[in-house]
Amino acid sequence: MSTTHFGFQTVDEQEKAQRVRGVFDSVAAKYDVMNDVMSMGLHRVWKAYTIAVAGVREGHQVLDIAGGTGDLARAFAKKVGASGCVVHTDINESMLRVGRDRLLDEGLVLPTTICDAETLPFPSGRFDLVSVAFGLRNMTHKDRALAEMCRVLKPGGKLLVLEFSKVARPLEKLYDFYSFQVLPRMGQLIARDADSYRYLAESIRMHPDQQTLKGMMKTAGFGHVDVHNLTGGIVALHVGIKC
Repeated sequence: MSTTHFGFQTVDEQEKAQRVRGVFDSVAAKYDVMNDVMSMGLHRVWKAYTIAVAGVREGHQVLDIAGGTGDLARAFAKKVGASGCVVHTDINESMLRVGRDRLLDEGLVLPTTICDAETLPFPSGRFDLVSVAFGLRNMTHKDRALAEMCRVLKPGGKLLVLEFSKVARPLEKLYDFYSFQVLPRMGQLIARDADSYRYLAESIRMHPDQQTLKGMMKTAGFGHVDVHNLTGGIVALHVGIKC
């Protein structure tokens, strides 16, 4: 059986999906609160920047992968209007349920479905834009997922990958201290779950750096890829255009 990483651990590929599901089942109810606390609100700035770069217009067809609690789906829905469509997806039912309920509370009824990004249940060339925010690093076969995202895009369509990345060297020691000492304690205090936030820190370190991910996107079929480093590289936005 093939193995992969779950944070710093080596596990069977099938086991990783179950473990990742367990992490997000555990934190779903407190996910948004923890995002605000652990990023000091910066995740809202990163997502707003992503929306601005997306350039979504009236009538566009958008797929939000690993959409979780629906931040990007909500913003895209306001841009595409009644003539467009935003499909809100996640592999984790608990996260998707929280997001769907939030959107419904705000009067937004979006197509919502559980799906695996490595085998997307959509026809080729369906979407103008695909987005995945803070979800790619949890996928077992990132190359397959990127190829699937490329497949469902129209020619000239755009993929946005917002993800934690490699920080600038002067920030490394401080960032490591925060990630491995402060973050798990915050997770225990707020979400009653230190282990899931320790996994978060570890998964970030195992995720491909900016240039590696750029190369992976080009291999997957994106002819042009731009990298936008945000907050000293703590987060990077990769923007790929399908050939």
